Amino acid sequence: MILFNNDYEEGADISIINKLIETNLEQSEGYGLDSHTKRAKELIKKELKNNDVDIHFLSGGTETNKILISSALRPHQGVIAADTGHIAVHETGAIESTGHKVLTLENHDGKINAIQIKEYVDNHYCNASFEHTVQPKMVYISQPTESGTLYSKRELEDIRSVTRELGLYLYIDGARLGYAMASKLNDIEFSSYPHLSDAFYIGGTKCGALFGEALVIANDDLKRDFRYMIKQNGALLAKGRILGLQFEALFENGNYFKITKDAVIKAERIREAFQKKGIKMYGSSMTNQQFPILTDEQKEKLGRNFSFEIWEKMDDKTIVRFCTSWATKEEDISLLIKEIESL
Repeated sequence: MILFNNDYEEGADISIINKLIETNLEQSEGYGLDSHTKRAKELIKKELKNNDVDIHFLSGGTETNKILISSALRPHQGVIAADTGHIAVHETGAIESTGHKVLTLENHDGKINAIQIKEYVDNHYCNASFEHTVQPKMVYISQPTESGTLYSKRELEDIRSVTRELGLYLYIDGARLGYAMASKLNDIEFSSYPHLSDAFYIGGTKCGALFGEALVIANDDLKRDFRYMIKQNGALLAKGRILGLQFEALFENGNYFKITKDAVIKAERIREAFQKKGIKMYGSSMTNQQFPILTDEQKEKLGRNFSFEIWEKMDDKTIVRFCTSWATKEEDISLLIKEIESL
């Protein structure tokens, strides 16, 4: 069985494995104060062309979202997100468990827009009883979205403009940011993200690392005492260098962008194969996630040799997800395409 369920089925990019072996017996300071973590931060800052950001390495996406959002908001405040957003659907109420409500907006191809955000906030304050409801203070988006779609530079600039106008924080979940950067539809430079958000994270878990995410904080108001928050939430690892050296390996010689680009190219070939067969796709994803709409017969036939995610039902058909990763083998893509051609 060949797995296309997600992009974290394999271990880690070989550069990370080699670095772990090479440094295994090194003695270093704990809690992310080691030389590898410091160098990883410098490499990321160089790619961002920005020395004014704070960077923190955490073990996973839900952990990162929970700590950043809960530390930014006061007790009466909530965070706006798409109704399909990760914090709204796939985090078991992690944000709500901290006392902050996720305020959902209807998604359009996985995205929300500046007009929706402004209308929601305006409606909140136009209500005579606004003090009786959760105050919106942050906007959360994913790049790419849960359905693999991308915010364009214009869309993100519009959202950034309205959040500044309304006094909201803008936080970007970049669990698959490497795949977004590799998409042919991407028009946002990596170095733009600190200017287009108050904070964002660079995904490692789904982009070649064993585990880990690099949280980048651009807004000075969110930087203060953040390591206290990490520690209080049990996320300040004693062996923090294991996180740091992974990102050191990923950001040496542009490796992060090379391995994610390869995954997107392979996903494009899967999309083309389905389309050539006359099979419609759900959404406009041009990243590493592809969503064909299959009949029961097609789903059953592909499921004999390939594993994939069942996304949702659509009339008498099913939307499924095929997900490539930094480690997807060329021979597996060829076998899948051959099977698609035989449907």
